[in-house]
Amino acid sequence: MGLIFNAVAGELPLVQRVWSASCDAATDFTSAAKASSMIAFARSDDGLTVHLRGPETTGTSLTCPEGCEFFGVELRLGAYLPLYPPSGLTDLDDAVLPTLPGDRILLDNRDWEMPTEQNIDVFLDRLVRAGLLIFDPLVDEIRHGDRPRGMSERIAQIRFRRAVGISHRKLVSIEQAQHAAQLLTAGRSITDVVTASGYYDQPQLARAMRWATGHTPGELRSGIPFLAL
Repeated sequence: MGLIFNAVAGELPLVQRVWSASCDAATDFTSAAKASSMIAFARSDDGLTVHLRGPETTGTSLTCPEGCEFFGVELRLGAYLPLYPPSGLTDLDDAVLPTLPGDRILLDNRDWEMPTEQNIDVFLDRLVRAGLLIFDPLVDEIRHGDRPRGMSERIAQIRFRRAVGISHRKLVSIEQAQHAAQLLTAGRSITDVVTASGYYDQPQLARAMRWATGHTPGELRSGIPFLAL
């Protein structure tokens, strides 16, 4: 079957989705552009690794190795670990946390119990209480076109980039492309998707799908595999 993927809505305020994936055969796929950061856990014959990942500003061709298992959390936009700002983790420039014997994680010079897919919420809650996972509410304000009174546009954008890892303009373009890709994979016509997603014409849509997913609109409509995570 190749790549098997599953995602469910997160139950904590700072979590957008909890996801898992496994590969019973080596499988090529495209990781689509995304604005969110995540904490991911990968298990293979070489052991368990813990990855902190930031936004991806372009679609990337990847291979899921046979026998590997993954799970993780997609964080709410604006949630991040101050020790590892998203701007330093963009485009697969992951931070890999040290692991210790007994399935322990070294973070902030402390060792933490390795979570499972079932108790990842407990792990994240502990990070929040320790001040290692925070949320900047300004992100939501800027997304809706607002900013605190008295704060300059420049300072607001610096705050936004620090919490998210990319500019507000780049966020808008990624979300627009994600929406279009979802409509195409659902079988909507290319003409309809141009209008529904706010693109000027089909060439602009095609360019956006190329950089965001690595595929043409026609390929997306045909069901070619790509992941929004």
